[in-house]
Amino acid sequence: MELISMISNAFAHHGIWMWSIFAAQAVSIAIIAERVFALYIARQPGQKNLANAFEDEIRKGQIDKVLAKAQSLGAMNPLSKVIEAGAQAALDMGGRDEIQAKMDEVLIHENSKLERRTGFLAMLGNVGTLLGLLGTIVGMIHAFKAVANVSPVEKATILSNGISLAMHATAYGLLMAIPALVMYAVLSNRAQRLAEDLNQGALRVFNLLSYNYESIPAKKSRA
Repeated sequence: MELISMISNAFAHHGIWMWSIFAAQAVSIAIIAERVFALYIARQPGQKNLANAFEDEIRKGQIDKVLAKAQSLGAMNPLSKVIEAGAQAALDMGGRDEIQAKMDEVLIHENSKLERRTGFLAMLGNVGTLLGLLGTIVGMIHAFKAVANVSPVEKATILSNGISLAMHATAYGLLMAIPALVMYAVLSNRAQRLAEDLNQGALRVFNLLSYNYESIPAKKSRA
């Protein structure tokens, strides 16, 4: 109860700074929740192993089955979109260069989804810390101004109370910033791992397709 009372008192005396930090905290929590779902629940590693499941069809030249199998994985699977792009390019009589271009286009788009909004956590963590420091400085300025025209007996009490309230802004700013920065590191590491896994899976499929399809200039020269 005492902690809640102290926080309420700090909000009452430093409302603009405390509410600003609270707004940054609310946004950071929303980003963390959305990114945890996107990177830990909706996306799972193992794309390289999934790519091996298409080896038999590709080696047999059954690209229509490859395309149908990729589509059956669902739109939530990022590798399925990459394989679809490569298989469709192969069905359109494309060569290695065309297959790679189509797969790279989709791969870049899928990898970009992994980093969305994560960078804002670092920014919000820094903003929360700076808002806390600014709130403390402003609070201490007001505290020293308040004791300018009071008796020496009351001066120490008023000054200590003012500084105590001012320090709550810094404490709350740090309380908001630390989880945001920790989760930024955790989510960035997860995104990097998923991107590497997806790249390896896409490269495996491209290598399988490239063994069976020549580049268009090579086809023309051979013809």
